[in-house]
Amino acid sequence: MNYPFEGDYIDIHVHGGKTKPGVFILETLMAHENRLPDNIPGIAYTFGIHPWYLTHENYSDHLRLVERIAAMTEIVAIGEAGFDKLHGPSMELQAEVFSEQVKISERINKPLIIHCVRAWDELLSAARTLKPKQPWMIHGFRGKIKLAEQLLSKGFRISIWFEYALRPESTELLRNLPEDSFFLETDGADIRIESIYEKVADDKGIDIEYLKTIMCSNYLKFFNLGSQRDSC
Repeated sequence: MNYPFEGDYIDIHVHGGKTKPGVFILETLMAHENRLPDNIPGIAYTFGIHPWYLTHENYSDHLRLVERIAAMTEIVAIGEAGFDKLHGPSMELQAEVFSEQVKISERINKPLIIHCVRAWDELLSAARTLKPKQPWMIHGFRGKIKLAEQLLSKGFRISIWFEYALRPESTELLRNLPEDSFFLETDGADIRIESIYEKVADDKGIDIEYLKTIMCSNYLKFFNLGSQRDSC
């Protein structure tokens, strides 16, 4: 299994990422894409069913694919799975397939990466019903402090959406986030993860090397890699 080392930048959510020295990426593979993980230094993978590409016709086949691929060593998490009220099938089907992916996550002891758009009540209801033991992380977060605090109080971790992280209006949220609660991402956009680290470090009043240590520690904890804790 690949994992970050001391001094690495970590990009926690990427689509179509390419390796480069000093940057560790978590590449998101989706069931509809017909892509499989590879053993490439500096990359780990997630695999799941994104609600945008979910249909009544494909969900059974895609769930079987997730069940098979998720057990691979290169896959460190399930997802992105979740809910989207703006794009996707009925919320009933989204909820059913989300629940099945949670069950896979629990069976194979791998965390869950979540996509959620305007469906926080549905997500929180699922968490109450399913009572997961594996950690859940919401990628692309761009909400207000009150929502972040509510999610963190329920045990979620959040990854800050790249555009929001770079905006001045994210400063208050970033200053108030506990160090062990968040991650940073590019989502595969044409933006350097180093630039996001620079803005976040400035907002939190810390240096970039310390922020790297925080992100590495959070990664190892989230993915239950305690045996590698000296890597940070």
